[in-house]
Amino acid sequence: MGARTLIILLAYNEEASIAATVRELRGQPLSVEVLVVDDGSRDATAERAREAGAFVVRHPFNLGVAAGEATGLLYALRHGYARALRMDGDGQHDPQSVPALLKALDEGAELVVGSRFAGVASFQSTWVRRLGSRFLSHLLSSLCRQRITDPTSGFRGFGPRAVRFFSTHFPHDYPEPESVLMASRQQLPIVEVPVKMRSRRAGVSSLTPWRSAFYMAKVSFALLMERFRTV
Repeated sequence: MGARTLIILLAYNEEASIAATVRELRGQPLSVEVLVVDDGSRDATAERAREAGAFVVRHPFNLGVAAGEATGLLYALRHGYARALRMDGDGQHDPQSVPALLKALDEGAELVVGSRFAGVASFQSTWVRRLGSRFLSHLLSSLCRQRITDPTSGFRGFGPRAVRFFSTHFPHDYPEPESVLMASRQQLPIVEVPVKMRSRRAGVSSLTPWRSAFYMAKVSFALLMERFRTV
């Protein structure tokens, strides 16, 4: 636990939840610092995050999850953090699961995926998203030759090699499943750990059942293309 650790919160129009999320993380008995990547919010997300004690980096306009994650990892690299955790700013990722991800990094993992489907009872997504995630799990596990139970989890940890790699090489479309495949191709050790998920503190998800099905179809195609891409 001696390595400097940065928790990266990705946020877009999360003024109603970001301060509570930052304060909850800072209130845990963890030796970490918190960075909020404000992805072009049109509300007071950045101001609320700073008031709660987080570092803040703002995108001038909305660039998407992949760019937000890359910004956070590049910040970690440039400021001397040995490892980083990525979480969402809406409060869905339970800070009590953070030690499990840090422990896996301590034990040599380079990419740690917090899995909602690895034996811990928590908030459940819709049946359409669960079905799609199960299909992606089989596809990604086959491509990586390693069992991946939660390919779309955004609750992840990055070791030193992963921070360096993903700060300059990152997927543009579907960062969660594509980055798992990229890590596998780079022979970075990948570990899944059980985590708890909660409902959003505020707002609603933009993924309807139809959008979820369309997302799963597109990400499956993207994974097949990534499998044969030269990195």
